[in-house]
Amino acid sequence: MTHQPATLGDLNERSREIFRQLVETYLETGDPVGSRTLSRALDKRLSAATVRNVMQDLEELGLLGSPHVSAGRVPTQTGLRMFVDGLLEIGDVPAEERGAIERSIGEAHSGVPQMIAQAGAMLSGLTRTASLVLAPKAEAPIRHIEFVTVSPGMALVVLVTEDGTVENRMFSPPPGVTPSAMQAAANFLNATLRGRTLSEAAQAVGDAVAQRRAELDTLAASLVEQGFAVWAGDAGASAAGVGGLDRLVIRGRSNLLEDVEGEEALERIRMLFDDLERKKDLLDLLELAQTGEGVRIFIGSENKLFSLSGSSLVIAPYMDADRRIIGALGVIGPTRLNYGRVVPIVDYTARLMGRLVSDRQRGATLREGS
Repeated sequence: MTHQPATLGDLNERSREIFRQLVETYLETGDPVGSRTLSRALDKRLSAATVRNVMQDLEELGLLGSPHVSAGRVPTQTGLRMFVDGLLEIGDVPAEERGAIERSIGEAHSGVPQMIAQAGAMLSGLTRTASLVLAPKAEAPIRHIEFVTVSPGMALVVLVTEDGTVENRMFSPPPGVTPSAMQAAANFLNATLRGRTLSEAAQAVGDAVAQRRAELDTLAASLVEQGFAVWAGDAGASAAGVGGLDRLVIRGRSNLLEDVEGEEALERIRMLFDDLERKKDLLDLLELAQTGEGVRIFIGSENKLFSLSGSSLVIAPYMDADRRIIGALGVIGPTRLNYGRVVPIVDYTARLMGRLVSDRQRGATLREGS
């Protein structure tokens, strides 16, 4: 028999209180909740028989289900959605946890990638879930490029952007390259690329080398092309509209294995791991967070990325100084997440990330103007 989706308006005060208590108990314990347990927990004492009758009504509305033959009930996905939208009580992040979040992310002095890694580790640790952080999708303009000899046959190319991010990669320079050639190549790139984003720079390097090859000796020209080529993959991805997706940080996968019972549940977690490893549909994931400010909650099949694993996603965007959404962070866990605790943690962390990214951008602008 097909039921119309139930609403809170379909429940009287007693049914609503029993439903709320059942869901809260389930989210706390993870176990099916029986009528006797509820009758003892409710503020207004009701007999187990009365509670049982209400639970039956709630099941007929599609809000509760029975995982197996027992007197206990668990909320369905529909029931969880109703609870989250209408009955969930969200508190503040305790001062101790706020301090831990601020210290963890604020200690990442090296740049945005380190902040992202710290935020992911901290979120996973505090919530006992897997965390997911998407790096800023908007590229910052390049401020400086430098070549550093590491050992014979190996060099480091260092890229500094206007938002304070510092990244470096190893590569093999052309044989016989001299320190003067490395300096000439760096000077050429800085003059050509300063103020451009990485995707803009990819085309500019080839054009500039072709037009101004006379200014560079053969080794320096080769170094320019070869040294910048280590970033070309990122630039090509950005030009294709998927820039930043390689800057996904996932932490705490092992937390998803806690309290997993049965081969079927374990297989769902394996499927989730596979989805995360392939970064499947991550453009859709970022788009979900960009549809509005604040925290969004996706339960089970509401999010196609994690629907098969039966997981919930709590995600929030973070913004730069101009209030543009530049990334997102959140947690992935079982549908019986402690939403009342997790939601404010995700919200607070996203707002802090946005503030810190904005501070770095302003700092870079001030340094540039000085």
